[in-house]
Amino acid sequence: MTDAHPEQTAPVGADVPLISNQNVMMNISLIKEYHENWTKAQTQAFVSAGLERLGLSHIANRRNPALTAEERFCAMLLRAAMIRNALIVIDRPFQIFPHLQDATFLLGALDGISDLFMRCFILDYCWMKDKYGALCR
Repeated sequence: MTDAHPEQTAPVGADVPLISNQNVMMNISLIKEYHENWTKAQTQAFVSAGLERLGLSHIANRRNPALTAEERFCAMLLRAAMIRNALIVIDRPFQIFPHLQDATFLLGALDGISDLFMRCFILDYCWMKDKYGALCR
């Protein structure tokens, strides 16, 4: 997918961390500011709205170490969704939040911002299929 659609591929995973010396707002805003030349005010308003949709307005000024696993995942997900016509690729999400028993949280986060990306692919090991329930075929 990266070869076929490099400008749209938007990875989310433990191997694609947030920038540690930047807060959540800046981590997410950078995409629109540098790739689409949005102003700081435009990006901050857009990111604030996205965080609010996920119920996470309170994390905008936090840095990576101050986030819970779920907050970190949502910040990475929203950052990925900032890519124009994003094809989000989530790599082994339970590495990010291993304590969760199923994909309910993951699916809720995706549903909350579903209009911000084109498609989402979740990559995981076959032995994790029980966590995904009806999603696994």
